[in-house]
Amino acid sequence: MAILKRSTFSALFTILSIFSTIGFSAQAQTGIDSTQIEAFLEGVPAGTTKLVGMWGDQNYLADSAVVDATGHFVLRRKKPLPSGFYTFLLPGMKQMSILIDKDQRMTLRAKASDFFGTMQVEGSINTQLFYESIRFQSKQDPELSQVAATMGRTAPGSPEFQQAKQRQTQLLDERKAYLDGIYKQYSDAFFTKFKIAGQNPDYKEFKKANGDTDTMRQLMYYRAHFWDGVDFNDDRLLNTPVISNKLKRYIKELTPQHPDSLIFVADPLIRRVIKHKQYFKYFTNWIALQYENTKTTVMDGEAVYVHIIKNYFTPELAWWEDPKNLPPLQKHVWEMEASLLNRKGPDVQAMDVNGQMKSIYEIKAPIVVVFMFSPDCEHCQKEAAEVEALYKKWKSRGVEFFGIAVSTTDAEWKQFVQEKGFTFTNVFDPTNRAIYAKYFVDITPEIYVLNKDRIIVGKNLHPNQLETIFERELKKIGH
Repeated sequence: MAILKRSTFSALFTILSIFSTIGFSAQAQTGIDSTQIEAFLEGVPAGTTKLVGMWGDQNYLADSAVVDATGHFVLRRKKPLPSGFYTFLLPGMKQMSILIDKDQRMTLRAKASDFFGTMQVEGSINTQLFYESIRFQSKQDPELSQVAATMGRTAPGSPEFQQAKQRQTQLLDERKAYLDGIYKQYSDAFFTKFKIAGQNPDYKEFKKANGDTDTMRQLMYYRAHFWDGVDFNDDRLLNTPVISNKLKRYIKELTPQHPDSLIFVADPLIRRVIKHKQYFKYFTNWIALQYENTKTTVMDGEAVYVHIIKNYFTPELAWWEDPKNLPPLQKHVWEMEASLLNRKGPDVQAMDVNGQMKSIYEIKAPIVVVFMFSPDCEHCQKEAAEVEALYKKWKSRGVEFFGIAVSTTDAEWKQFVQEKGFTFTNVFDPTNRAIYAKYFVDITPEIYVLNKDRIIVGKNLHPNQLETIFERELKKIGH
C-alpha cells in the first residue's frame, strides 16, 4: 500500500482541542472549592481515580484524586467543571458516572459490587435523578425482555402475543409516567434536558392501501422526529453521550449508506444547527470524518466528505478554524471532486512504455477500468497478477484496462510493467500533470470503472469486485 498524499485535516481535528472548546475561563470562579466531590465506595481499593469528561464523542482527562484503602476520596477544584456527564475510572477496574450542572458539591456512597443499586447521593439533584431513573428502569428491564421474547416466538394476533403486547405497553406507559413526573417536578434540572434529549420518537404505525405496514413511511416519520427532544440552544448536552449517540444512529443506522441518501439527510440537519455554533462544529466535523477517503467503506463515501467540506468549511462558517488552514482543505476536496461516482471520467493522456501517447478517450471498448498503481506498493504487487488475469478474461467481451503509474520513476515503472507481464495499456507522467485533479488517489492501488459514456460507475474497488460491475454494465447495453 502506498500513501500518496496527506490532506490538511487541522480544521477537522480541532474537535480534539477540548479545553479551548469548552472554555473553562468563562466558568471560573474566585471561590475556593467550587467543586467538591466526596465519595465513600466500599470495596474500591487504594489508588488513583481519574475523572473523564467528554465533548461530542471525544473523551478527555478532567481531573484526578487519590483513593485511600477504604474507598474514600475527595476531588476538589477551585474552578467548576463544565456541566456534563463524567466517569470516574476507579482502582480495581471499576467505573462510576455522575451527571452535574452547578450542583458540584456532593457526597456519594455506594458499594463497588453494585454502584447502580446502592448509590446514595447528597448535594447533586442531577446525579441523584440519574441513579434513581436507572434503578427504576432496571426493575422493568427483565420483564420487558421477557415479553419481547414472547412476542418474538408467537404469531402476531395470537392470544399469547396480544397479552404480551398489552403488558409491554403497560410497562412502557409506566416508564413514561415516571419520567413525566420527574420532568414536571424538576423542570429546570439538567437531568430533565439530558433525559428528554435521549428519548426516541414514539412508534407510529402506518399502513399501505392494501393493509401492509408502510415501513418506509414509518422510517421517514421516525427520522423526521428524531431530534425533537434536543434543545440545540443547550451546549451542555454536547458534554454527555446523548448527542454523539443520536448522531451516530441517525447517520449510520437510520440512513441508507449511499452518498446521495447521506447528503440528503445530513444537509438539513447541519443547516438546522448552523446558528448553534458548537453543534454546527461537532456535526460537520463528525460527519465529514466518517466519510473521509480511506476511512469509509461506503463506495464513494468521500462524496459526503467533499460536500461537507466544500459547503461548510468556509471562512464565513468554520468559525473554529484559522482561515489560513481552510484553502488547503478546499483544494483537497477540489482535487477529489472530478472523480466522484456518476461524474464524467476525465480523459488522461500520457506516454506508454513504448513512448507512444495514449488516451482513455481513444479506447473504443464499452467498459474501461482505470487501474492506478505504484511499483513499490505492496498491495499493487499482490494484485497485479489478478488484474492482468481479469484483463485477459474480459477483453474479448468489451472491457479494456488503462494502467496509470504514480509516485515512481520511469525506470521503476517500466520494470514493474515488464515483471508483472501487463499486456494492457500502461502510462506514466513524471510531472503528474496528466492526472492532476482527475482521478483522485490517496492510497494505491485505486480502481475506477467507466461505462460506455465514460461515466464513473465504480471506484474504491478490489479486483475481486470488478466482474459483478462488468456483468451489470454490459447487460445494460446488451453485451
